[in-house]
Amino acid sequence: MFDITILTDKRYLEPNPNNEYKNNVFVEDDLLKIALEQIGYSVYRTNWDNKNFDWRSTKYALFRTTWDYFNRFKEFSNWLEKTKTLTTFIHDSSIINWNIDKHYLLELKEKKINVIPSIFIKKGETISFERIIEKIKSDNLVLKPCVSGAGRHTYLFNKNNLSEIERIFNQLILEEDLMLQPYQKNITNKGEVAYIIFNGLYSHAIHKMAKKGEFRVQDDFGGTISSYSPSIKEINFAESVVKKMNKPLAFARVDVIWDNNDELCVSELELIEPELWLRNTPSASHKFATSIKNYLQHENK
Repeated sequence: MFDITILTDKRYLEPNPNNEYKNNVFVEDDLLKIALEQIGYSVYRTNWDNKNFDWRSTKYALFRTTWDYFNRFKEFSNWLEKTKTLTTFIHDSSIINWNIDKHYLLELKEKKINVIPSIFIKKGETISFERIIEKIKSDNLVLKPCVSGAGRHTYLFNKNNLSEIERIFNQLILEEDLMLQPYQKNITNKGEVAYIIFNGLYSHAIHKMAKKGEFRVQDDFGGTISSYSPSIKEINFAESVVKKMNKPLAFARVDVIWDNNDELCVSELELIEPELWLRNTPSASHKFATSIKNYLQHENK
């Protein structure tokens, strides 16, 4: 019986010295595995869709680098529903299901958290694309799926040039829920900051910048990262977002931009499997392991 099984996807099971990205994924998970073992846990690591693994053989399953789930969402959802009866997830399945879908931004807004304004369009919606975008007071808009990651199907377009994006929209809406947002120009000028929170407290931050001519900050599109020293105001903002969840969380990543009014604004709140850049901060893996221990002790009271 394992105490904790770290979940990845099968592309990242082993290190790959010839592929820096894949090697970094393995290093991240391995740093956490070592840190958890150092505080007394028995730890295993496998892909979430491992058909040969008995999920009853681990007390907990921790989502880390399961970065193929949004491309295999139906399969992943079925696995999630089945496996939650065999082991305990970190975080639990209610948080996972809530956080997978970007509709959660509406709830953050209700909690008085500044988020990017968003319009959601249900799968199969028949309203015309032009009618939908009339609701947004911005010429430049972003279209993306409600369930996604790594910039999948994320498009920046202008209201004055709709032909190509309308074709894409009409294809995607047949398959999944979509969302539209006014483009926030500071994502290009100032980038995005990811604040990593363990046990409700700020740990470290990473600054993400898109490459020239691009608006997506993910490394899949040439984005770069660097260490970042946030102000007290920024730290308080990020911690307050997690605090307003009103539930214990072992970890969170609060992605923040400066909106078109130059105010701090949540672009995403990641509670499932965010990259945490443990490799960039020597103490982070131990903070993460300790936070998981505190979380489990709280949950088992």
